[in-house]
Amino acid sequence: MTESTPKLSADLVAQLNEHGVPAEAHKFFPKGLGELIPRMGIIFSELTAERAVASMPVQGNTQPVGLLHGGASAVLAETLGSLAAGIHGGVDSIAVGVDLNATHVRPAISGHVTGICTAVKLGRTVCVHTIEIMDESDRTICTARITNMIIPRP
Repeated sequence: MTESTPKLSADLVAQLNEHGVPAEAHKFFPKGLGELIPRMGIIFSELTAERAVASMPVQGNTQPVGLLHGGASAVLAETLGSLAAGIHGGVDSIAVGVDLNATHVRPAISGHVTGICTAVKLGRTVCVHTIEIMDESDRTICTARITNMIIPRP
């Protein structure tokens, strides 16, 4: 596999830095973060193939009754697992989710939640990660598992 390092614009680097993406991971974002990560307020604090950590505010990501939306937890879980798998695959590949399972065990009503993603299997074509999402009191609010396929970057 030949890994090419794309040249990133100053604006793109600023966006990645604003969202906590470590400089060594910038090369995996040649087209930026997309629209959903900034919209959800996701901020990374660690991003490797083996482990990824990010936080997200509850406010702005709630369902009509004011609780963190289960879909928001799923977005955080899939974001962490897919990016970790993509890093494992290298810059000439992308990770595409083929299965996501999320179990919501406790509501979050305020503050921030933090997702911790841990690799279970880092294979040549398939990666599996588990994600635990916790509230500010370190109580688990959601556990998730994602399976990603590693495919060539289009």
